[in-house]
Amino acid sequence: MLALAATGRYKTYAHDMRGYGDSEVLPVDATRGMRDFSNDLDAFASALGLNSFHLLGWSLGGNVVMQYAIDYPGKVRSLTLESPGSPFGFGSTKDAVGAPTWPDFAGSGGGTANPDFAQRIAQGDRGNEQNSPRTVMNNFYFKPPFKPAPDREEIYLTSLLSTRITPGNYPGDLIPSNNWPNVAPGTRGVNNALSPKYMNQGNFANISIKPPVLWVHGADDQIVSDTSLFDLGFLGQIGVVPGWPGVEVYPPQPMKAQVRTVLEKYKANGGQYQEVQLPDCGHSPHIEKQATVCELVDSFIQEHEGK
Repeated sequence: MLALAATGRYKTYAHDMRGYGDSEVLPVDATRGMRDFSNDLDAFASALGLNSFHLLGWSLGGNVVMQYAIDYPGKVRSLTLESPGSPFGFGSTKDAVGAPTWPDFAGSGGGTANPDFAQRIAQGDRGNEQNSPRTVMNNFYFKPPFKPAPDREEIYLTSLLSTRITPGNYPGDLIPSNNWPNVAPGTRGVNNALSPKYMNQGNFANISIKPPVLWVHGADDQIVSDTSLFDLGFLGQIGVVPGWPGVEVYPPQPMKAQVRTVLEKYKANGGQYQEVQLPDCGHSPHIEKQATVCELVDSFIQEHEGK
């Protein structure tokens, strides 16, 4: 944001989503998928008098801005998706078009989060133990051995620790399932909102007004990946989660292939997108490869500004 603003060409805004940062701790109705967040974003834009703008969404934010483009046609001038989650949700789908693994979508939702990690966020843990937020950030948000400067690391950690751990926010509730891995999504909270039970953004390919799309992602992303270390299908395959029913029943979710499938449909329907995969980069290109990403975003926006 600061680097883009420094060009003198942009006025940049970032809002804290509900349950994050300094925003109100409103519960997330997971049955609406990303629509709580999309509606909040529109309320934010309206309060500032912003009627037409460029949007960039990172990770969960990528799904939020895709939903915004679906819900509010004509407001988005360009869309940058940085390491976005799959448009078919996180967990419990098994092919490039998002076919569900189980009818109850077991293996997605609030029950898939590490409870120790969530508890450590709630406690404000700034340590270096295995499940400490700092360790998770440095090992999974970034591709080791990359680490931000010490003062910047503390800022990022403080931001991560602002995540509200409540039944209606992160990670959300769960229900038991007879299907492996024996937890299915509940109806509240962020992880459930990302479950394919409630979130399917395949219709992004069919929106009537199609802003140009830039998709930027790291080649070594361990979170959003076709071999994600946060996907129970892949963790079962490599023996980390016991009882895995096998690749025919519960294969790893091909997350990046799913993003590409929807964007190719978008292109076939008259839209345009550009994919940039950054080598030697994890889940956070704007941090790990900041100069490159800033140049990419700036060039992309300038190319399409006024068209």
